[in-house]
Amino acid sequence: MNLSPNPEAIPFLSVLIFGPLLAAGVAVFLRSERALRWWTLAFTLAAATGSLPLYFRFNPATPDFQFVEDASWIPWLKIHYTLGVDGISLLLVLLTALIMPLCVLCSWRYITTRVKEFMVCLLVMESAMVGVFCALDFILFFVFWEAMLIPMALLIGIWGGPRKVYAALKFFIYTLAGSVFLLVAILALYLWDPSHPTFSIPEVMGRAYSPEFQRWIFLAFAISFAIKVPMFPFHTWLPAAHVEAPTAGSVLLASVLLKMGTYGFLRFCLPITPDATRFFMPWMLGLSVVAILYGGLAALAQSDLKKLVAYSSVGHMGFATLGIFVLNQSGIEGSLLVMINHGVTTGALFIAVGIIYERLHTRELDQTAGLGKYMPVFAGFLGVFALSSLAFPGTNSFVGEFLVMVGGFGWAKELAQAWSTRTMLLVVPGVVLAAAYNLRMLQRVAYGGTKNPDHSALRDLEPREVLTLAPLLVFVFWIGLHPQPFTRVLHVSVENLLKQAQASAAASVQAYRDAAPPTSRSAGPRESAVAAPFEIRDPAGSPGRAVNPPALAAARPGSDRARSRDPN
Repeated sequence: MNLSPNPEAIPFLSVLIFGPLLAAGVAVFLRSERALRWWTLAFTLAAATGSLPLYFRFNPATPDFQFVEDASWIPWLKIHYTLGVDGISLLLVLLTALIMPLCVLCSWRYITTRVKEFMVCLLVMESAMVGVFCALDFILFFVFWEAMLIPMALLIGIWGGPRKVYAALKFFIYTLAGSVFLLVAILALYLWDPSHPTFSIPEVMGRAYSPEFQRWIFLAFAISFAIKVPMFPFHTWLPAAHVEAPTAGSVLLASVLLKMGTYGFLRFCLPITPDATRFFMPWMLGLSVVAILYGGLAALAQSDLKKLVAYSSVGHMGFATLGIFVLNQSGIEGSLLVMINHGVTTGALFIAVGIIYERLHTRELDQTAGLGKYMPVFAGFLGVFALSSLAFPGTNSFVGEFLVMVGGFGWAKELAQAWSTRTMLLVVPGVVLAAAYNLRMLQRVAYGGTKNPDHSALRDLEPREVLTLAPLLVFVFWIGLHPQPFTRVLHVSVENLLKQAQASAAASVQAYRDAAPPTSRSAGPRESAVAAPFEIRDPAGSPGRAVNPPALAAARPGSDRARSRDPN
């Protein structure tokens, strides 16, 4: 994949990454809590507005990384400060920037102690999160990946609920353990070719690795990213973190942090370890289906609103990983939309739960029953977001989950094996469970039963709270009724990802054949499966032609593949 240099004089990505750090530096010197809140809100709004040119100046017709910034950082280790975005990362960067002002607004009255430290943590988190989606050097990526760990743990551990220390430690330990596996994989890729070591992500994507090496790298990546998603059975840190975190912390976890795991699968596992991806595909699909069913059942059993929404995240992210590992165009595009839609809808639900908690100081369903009679505006917002969460047609979540299902059943039909069909049929009860727990929650909160608690003293939403929820409501219907502005930036990048994965898989098979003794070079069934193309489908899910593209040139001049073509 090539790097398209930034034609603009303004380094957009560096400004988006380091601007919040500068704002945090200014916030340190502000003494008034009112000034701190307004400063952080003003800056995050400015950053969100400043991120929009990325979308309008992005060229969706090319799969290249765009707005690229490249400078040598640590020359003797060949570590570069390289940033860039493609269609896969662009929407995630925009989601991060747009969600931050809402985190400030929903914390306006909820956070009353150590306001300065809280706002600084939010700003540092923004820098790290945007950096993860923009980094094109492995070390730079790892620095940003680790940088978000401490402020998130502090948000939970200082401003969280009664079991905040337990939840923060559990989050920290799980995430740090996953980071060890990530670092091992990065170092193994760096040392794979001692004559030409590199941390450049585009260059590593262009190399061919043996199937056995790929499997070890995939396992290391998969453990790290599965913890972050989180996939079953690595999910146990998530409910504790969500329940104990302040509202803004829960929104950041659901809207952005969980997406870093699925982003890692797309950015690293598919193009770098395509053979291993196909090898482990049945296991990843099985774990995804388990997550969908387990998340739905666990959410249905909850009486605490925040736990209900937390377990629903496990199920929704199961759809995201399912779409990734069916390895076709519809599935991956649907997965990316599920990631964006989950950030919008689940973030909104956590804000709604926070609004209830500020008024009642409880999140128990029995104590919130019948709120709709006295808070009709709130009930209207909650109803829309609940319908979105169950993927009701016309809402944003329907589009993403529909594409995932189209991709999944298309994959099952193409494979024409009983286990693949059964795998996809098991997803259907997960859709029903989502309807069950969301409608149960909506019925209890909005209407309740015959004997509801007295909520007559409660006030409906104030303008600040309406302003917090309204942008998310707009995206629910915008993506649900007109998704084309969002899908258009995905299509070419996803198509190129599948081509790149196919090229890498073919190259690794050829290298494996060349290295094998002459008597063992006949292709067996496993090798033939590796060489089989990754299928490209159009957004509607109809099968396209099989693609066997030539090996892609690496990003930088002088890369391994470029040298292999040079007759001199």
